[in-house]
Order: sequence, then C-alpha cells, then structure tokens
Amino acid sequence: MAWGGALALAWALAPVTAAHADPVERCKISARNIGELSGLASDGSKMYATNDGGTKLTVSVLNKDCKVERTITNKTDPFDVEDMARTKDGTIWLADTGDNGKKRETVALHSLSPDGKATLYRLSYPDGQHDAEALLMDQKGVPYLVTKEPFGPAEVYRPDGELRSPGPTKLTKVASVDLKTTETAGGPTRIPHSIATILVTGGAVSADGKVVALRTYTDAYLYSAPDGDIVAALGRDPVRVPLPNEPQGETIAFEPDGTLLTGSEGVGQPIRTVAGATGLVSPKPQAGGNPASPGGAAGDANAAPATEDSGFPTWLAVVVGGVVVLGGLAFMARKGKTR
Repeated sequence: MAWGGALALAWALAPVTAAHADPVERCKISARNIGELSGLASDGSKMYATNDGGTKLTVSVLNKDCKVERTITNKTDPFDVEDMARTKDGTIWLADTGDNGKKRETVALHSLSPDGKATLYRLSYPDGQHDAEALLMDQKGVPYLVTKEPFGPAEVYRPDGELRSPGPTKLTKVASVDLKTTETAGGPTRIPHSIATILVTGGAVSADGKVVALRTYTDAYLYSAPDGDIVAALGRDPVRVPLPNEPQGETIAFEPDGTLLTGSEGVGQPIRTVAGATGLVSPKPQAGGNPASPGGAAGDANAAPATEDSGFPTWLAVVVGGVVVLGGLAFMARKGKTR
C-alpha cells in the first residue's frame, strides 16, 4: 500500500474530541534574546520566559505587552533548558533536560530565586538517556519530567526521594502518555506532521494544582487533577485544545485565573491565550479513562462543546511515519549542541 493510502486509512481509525477554544493573540515577543522561547510561566501580572540556549541561566520578566522589564540571571552555564515552572514562593524551576543526541549521563533542574540565586539538582534516569522538554511541578514541589518520544509513548519520571544538590538524584518512571496524531496545522516543516503532533514539547500545572497540561507542537491536552495527583491525572482522558499554526510551539503555562498561555520559537511570534481553559476540564475524574494510554477523547458532559476530528495512536504513527523519520532524524539535533 502506498504511504498516501496508509495515511488516509490511519486518519479514519480513531475519533478524537477537541474543545471549541480558539487561542487569542495577546502580544508578540520581539526580544531577540528569547527568540528560541522554550519555557513560560506567569504570576498573573508578569510573564516569565526562558530561551533555549545561552551560557547563563536567564529568565526574562515580561509585562502583558510582551516587553522585557528586567532579567534574572545566574552565571551557571546550562546545557539545554527546555521548560520552566514557577512555584508560589516565586522560585523559578528551569528544566535543563534537553538531550537531542542522547549523550548526557545526567540531566538537571535549576532552582532560581527572584534575586538570581541558583541551586543545581542533577538527575539520572533508570533506563538510559531521554530527551525531555516538559516539566510538571505538583503542589508539594515534586517535579515530573515528560519525555519527547518520536517512536512510542511519552514517558513520565519523578525523583525517587528528595532532591539532592548537586546530586544526582535517581528518577523513577511513573507513567506513560500515548497521544494520538491530529490534523491541527503547524509544527516544524522538517518533521513529518504525524510525528510532530505527538511529540510532547511542554507542560504546566494550574495554580491550584487541579489541571495538568501537556502540549505538542500543535495541540494542548488538559487533564483533570482534582486531588493534585499528576500521575492519576495523566491516566484520564484529556480535553484537547488545538493550537494551530504555531511554527515551533514549545511553551505552555497557566495564569492564576485559569487562562492558558502558549508560545512558539521565533522572533516576533505571539503569546496567545485561551481564557478560562481550566474550566474546560471537569473538576471530577472522568469515567472510562485508560491509565496506560491517556490520550483519547474527553468524555465529560461539563466540558466545552466539542467537535470530532480524527487521529491515530503513537504506535501507528510510527508505522506510517517511520520510513520518513528514519531519513530525517537530523531534526533531533537542530541546536547542534556540542557540550
């Protein structure tokens, strides 16, 4: 069967429910030092942004017009910062967890105080190297890393015990997330679209801890966490929010009022908002979720009105896109990291 025929068959296999929630542009980031936006957070009045690259830990503090008001820096030289989270005490956690070449013996978290003091926490996986671009921080301050997997479900890890500085602290795998491909436009053109729509590129947890978000290059997935349990949340059916036409969307965050923020790499790209996003998710766990494969349709009657489009699970995306991906794995080394 030709690849075109295989794709046509695959698109028809599994329905996916999407919320009616159109992202609205808030402002555009023009600062060149955050042209590779990889992490975002908000306290409701200010946004905090970090760049994928650089030789110092750097967080830019933005107003709601996307203008840089100040920067928070530390001389620590990271390897590849890919996401961030901000806790209630104002501490910013930077996920130095990128590993496109799968060469790092350890990855790291950096806690950065508002005055620029940093603490390093090295982490080690139990099963070899992973490239991770999503950080989830629960209400107790426990971090979760979600890997970026083109050939299978994304894997979720958390520290096996208290974080130690400098460590390393061992990680343990606690969940998997198997997303379906979607027809949402966007993502890097060098990556087959069927793969781009399942790669996890960012994560966030709402201020009250009751909604967990993961994003791909093209879509956001919102999970109900009424008790703040991230592992349990990722085992439920999510609400999918399409984020169309982001060329390289790698950031997602919540504001305290439940607004969702998203952004993409590229100078002049906008920060976009989905007002009331946490309200799209039921405060109660949905019935029928599959803990082994959370990525199906949201089945809650209290969710926003929805439409159906099509998608297929990761294993089939691998079959359909495998030949193409094997010919273009260079995208995984797009930054050319040499350290």
